[in-house]
Amino acid sequence: MDLPWGDIKTQKFVTNVGLITSNGPHGNNIMAAEWTHHISYSPGLIAVSIGTGKATAENIEKTKEFGISICADDQIEIAAVSGSSSGKNVDKIKVLQELGHQLYKARKINVFMVKDAVLNLECKLKEQISSGDHILFIGELLEANVHENKTPAVYHKGKFWKFGENLPRPTDERIAYIKKLAEKHAKAEN
Repeated sequence: MDLPWGDIKTQKFVTNVGLITSNGPHGNNIMAAEWTHHISYSPGLIAVSIGTGKATAENIEKTKEFGISICADDQIEIAAVSGSSSGKNVDKIKVLQELGHQLYKARKINVFMVKDAVLNLECKLKEQISSGDHILFIGELLEANVHENKTPAVYHKGKFWKFGENLPRPTDERIAYIKKLAEKHAKAEN
């Protein structure tokens, strides 16, 4: 069974917006990727899933490095530009600069990073896994910079959102009751 882009089933996921930067055969490039995930604490590993044949995928395959800037909720125009065309046909970095958005050169890899993003990560490619119509690029973290006063944009149902209200955790009493139930239903060790 397929889960096509734009289908109601795929719109039930909630993600961040990763702005993936690369530099290779297609020059400096940026793309928006909703499938950007932190997958290991030690070592710090980040995974991003990119469609096969995309300019960013070809750049990463060639150079074995990439940047990730987690888009802030006040950077939606950057996400829109990054996701609206192919880096094979458009120099999106120059478009962003002409619009007045600031980028800077990464410290440890040869790519641009988005200034004032929630989080900027510089990665060297550790592993690449072809899966379906996408490639999962796993990068090992070389450098990280956080902008503590920013909030990440949320992507859901094909639209950008701001974080809403914080949902409360269960009460202490309810957590204690859950713990008792877990103890009651503990499985016997083998």
